[in-house]
Amino acid sequence: MSVRELVVLGTASQVPTRHRNHNGYLLRWDGEGILFDPGEGTQRQMLRAGVAAHDINRICVTHFHGDHSLGLAGVIQRINLDQVPHPVTAHYPASGQHFFERLRYATAYRETVKLTESPVAADGVLATTPAYTLDTYRLSHPVESYGYRLTEPDGRRILPGKLAEHGIKGPDVGRLQRDGVLGGVTLDEVSEVRRGQRFAFVMDTRLCDGVHALAEGCDLLVIESTFLDEDARLAADHGHLTAGQAAAVARDAGVRHVVLTHFSQRYGDPAEFERQARAAGFEGELTIAQDLARVPLPKR
Repeated sequence: MSVRELVVLGTASQVPTRHRNHNGYLLRWDGEGILFDPGEGTQRQMLRAGVAAHDINRICVTHFHGDHSLGLAGVIQRINLDQVPHPVTAHYPASGQHFFERLRYATAYRETVKLTESPVAADGVLATTPAYTLDTYRLSHPVESYGYRLTEPDGRRILPGKLAEHGIKGPDVGRLQRDGVLGGVTLDEVSEVRRGQRFAFVMDTRLCDGVHALAEGCDLLVIESTFLDEDARLAADHGHLTAGQAAAVARDAGVRHVVLTHFSQRYGDPAEFERQARAAGFEGELTIAQDLARVPLPKR
């Protein structure tokens, strides 16, 4: 049975708290797992969340600040220790190649798994599979940072009423889907476009074109909201978003479900992020991320 859900491993920004680990997010997309921004402590959070090294097929790092990448060393070594039976691909800013190499080989271990390095140097498509296209856009942060987006190919939804009009039933339905035409009736005549699902991951950034491009039309958007709106100047100075800014991006992009995360330790009441997001006019599903939470992609 296919599963599409976000497993939240950590939600803190620069400083972890008693209740929030450094960043870490695993996206389950059918039979594949994509690990985003493994900060310090990710390996242990995986254990607590029931996530195994075998679940990881890709690693996507937005940038090389420690709260988004210090967990790479442990995760990579665990992938090799557990002898994951499939290759793993790592995407990260090309300008941080030396950081990736230091983390990959931080200590001695035996390499048993093929880890493909696929650095990111510009906006564009990173990978195309039957299940999704993975692309990236540059963000605005003091160090080079990229966001990531998955887009499922559009499909077709069969319309039972149209089938009945043409007297198509039983095994003929499968033949029509396979061949695209049956007895002069085309698949387009008895179906409609089923829009592919879209997911985006936006971490440390100011407002910029890349943020809006990543968020556009997403079913599920994971986006940082490090600061509350009263600290907007501080957010801009450090290359971050506020709760209201992140929610406004989701509102304008037509996002169905937004997950706010990456919270500064200066705030004690998570509910204030929700209040400010709603005040910004976002009316869709809203999750204030908590460590170890699971967030399913919205139903079609």
